[in-house]
Amino acid sequence: MEDEGRDFISNLPQDILKRILSLLPLEEAVRTTAFSNAWRTLWLPDLVTCHGLEAEEELKQIIALLSKSYETHKIWKLCLSYKMGNNEVIAMATKGVKQELHLDFSKKEKESMNFVLKLKHACPVSHSDLKMLHFRSVNNFGKHLVSALFSNSMFLENLELQNCSGLQSLDIEANDSLESLKLLNCPDLVNISVSARNLRSFWYQGVLPNYVQLQNSSDLVEVMFDLRHGFARSDFDFEDVISFLNSIKEIEILTISSWLLECLCSGGVIFSRLEFKFNKLKELNWIVDSNMNKTKRDSLACFLNICPSLEKLTVKIDPGLNSVEFPISNLYWHEPHLWLDDETVKSNTFQLENLKIVEFWGYKSEEDELILIRLLLDKANMLETVTVTSPDNHSWEFAKIPQPRQKQTLKTNNNTSVSNLLQKQNAVFSLFRTLFLRVCGEINVVLCPDQKSGFSSLSTFWF
Repeated sequence: MEDEGRDFISNLPQDILKRILSLLPLEEAVRTTAFSNAWRTLWLPDLVTCHGLEAEEELKQIIALLSKSYETHKIWKLCLSYKMGNNEVIAMATKGVKQELHLDFSKKEKESMNFVLKLKHACPVSHSDLKMLHFRSVNNFGKHLVSALFSNSMFLENLELQNCSGLQSLDIEANDSLESLKLLNCPDLVNISVSARNLRSFWYQGVLPNYVQLQNSSDLVEVMFDLRHGFARSDFDFEDVISFLNSIKEIEILTISSWLLECLCSGGVIFSRLEFKFNKLKELNWIVDSNMNKTKRDSLACFLNICPSLEKLTVKIDPGLNSVEFPISNLYWHEPHLWLDDETVKSNTFQLENLKIVEFWGYKSEEDELILIRLLLDKANMLETVTVTSPDNHSWEFAKIPQPRQKQTLKTNNNTSVSNLLQKQNAVFSLFRTLFLRVCGEINVVLCPDQKSGFSSLSTFWF
């Protein structure tokens, strides 16, 4: 009984604790700092200083230190300076056992100087086997080290830059190993040029750049174009945006902000009249800021006309995102079409022959949301399930049952009391009864909470 509550693992020798850490992925291993002081001491950084970072020999030593293979995860505090001037670079470097390096630059003062970052594979000053590079808060004084690390990582597969204020232009020429590139929350980034023959995944989150070019990326499979921070400039160039969409037309997975499609359609762009389609697109994730409205809804319907192979559609309404105001061009590409009546929009929307799954996150029971779901049900002949999730994370799933008369099954997956489930059930029935009667004629609705919640099926209802 005396041993109850004792932390035997934390009392193990440090060598054993480090061995335990080495068996965990780096991201999970870092979380052990929350366990106890014994675990936190394993993450005390080693201090590394270097005066004369611009000199090739000093730079070579730093790269060798960060690139070396270690049996345990390592962490350093880098204090680097240049011989000319008083500019000092402070960074925390964390190295994983599986050739993963995280480099977080100091935020001791706000970096106001804009800078350009060019990452190219050239003659290395020191060979590196790094496969994953994650840079955070890179500034003008740290770009030299970042560029050198990239140049020496001949087998680099994953590159991520995050929260790099002041970074205005990024130019990357990668070798054949780079497969994944993530550019997240770099608020000043307006020009992006990437050349990577085997790039398969490109994630971007920030403002709409002035220029985005993905060269030699014929193997690209997934693109995230999350423009939650709006425009980089006041004017809007339709040609550049459509050119970018054309360059990624062969992808299979796309995440895109709703306001961009809304802006294009408000300017008169009719996607079905463009010279390209997303013929291979299987999954579309559509991020809606604040709430649904008619122009957002109709712009999605317009875009779906160039996605003939789409199998899964996810609509996510994020109340935490601010609405983006954009200029409306008076020079229409085709003709205004977002202010037509619902029946006309419906008749102009093509059949979605391959759409099987629809997920609707942040559903608030608004009229425009209901009309969108009705449109999808009408146009998707092969639709199997529609999952609706409310802002408070209650979910219902409508699934087709293969019987002579098409029926729908409703499942709910939440951890509430039986009375709350009944209330939610009645609310859903009142919202969707008319909708599904029009589509199916008859509905079999079964409420089936998740087994983990401890509730069994409650009832079966016929309308």
